[in-house]
Amino acid sequence: MIEGSCLGMFMISACSFAALLEHPASPVRMVIGSPDLRRFLAGVAMGLTAILLIYSPLGQRSGAHMNPATTLTFFRLGKLEKWDAVFYVVSQFMGGVVGTLLAFAALGQSLVHKNVNFAITRPGMQGIAAAFVAEVVITFLLMTVILNVSNSRNHARFTGLAAGMMVMLFITFEAPLSGMSMNPARSFASDLVGMQWQSLWIYFTAPLIGMLSAAEAFIRTRGLHSVICAKLNHSGRARCIFRCGYMTQEAISVPTK
Repeated sequence: MIEGSCLGMFMISACSFAALLEHPASPVRMVIGSPDLRRFLAGVAMGLTAILLIYSPLGQRSGAHMNPATTLTFFRLGKLEKWDAVFYVVSQFMGGVVGTLLAFAALGQSLVHKNVNFAITRPGMQGIAAAFVAEVVITFLLMTVILNVSNSRNHARFTGLAAGMMVMLFITFEAPLSGMSMNPARSFASDLVGMQWQSLWIYFTAPLIGMLSAAEAFIRTRGLHSVICAKLNHSGRARCIFRCGYMTQEAISVPTK
């Protein structure tokens, strides 16, 4: 439920900022004529949204995957039980749709306008092949950063900041190629509510390929034992349902009588 709620809030933010920055009647759109600057501001907004959700009490509890590709990658790495992975993925898809529906209810025709278009992710002018490759590359980079930072005991607390920074950079510089999805549930939610299905297969396949490839590269260089936990934020005292190396270390460190 938390995973669904987090992605739902992410979608509300994505739709709201898309309308604020791109709808012709928006005062922000009237003042800022540069599409590059508007895209940078969108990147900052969504990067901060991701950071706030990851470090929120909800994000601390669930691990703040908010992305089926992330969940399935950690399942591949042996950190999730099968049923936890199934329920995470189902919740993420449902939460994304509900969040987009709530944004539609609040924004109405502003979200329908062609400049906003339900914040749908779609290939850019370079075409489908470029969009597919770009999605593979950015998801590979994102998961590589997440695995290296989150599995460093000295730097794990910065994982959320690193992930948010990557989101900001990718929206700013990569979005013209693929729309910058990295998330099957995020793209599905916009497409379902907007009833548009152009190239959805890209956003179902490329993020999985990119993240699973990053995971494979990580374990081949550092070993499967180096993956400590599936949480992006392990700070605080929130319960951890994963096969967690941090909890194992804490148990070992407790003196016994």
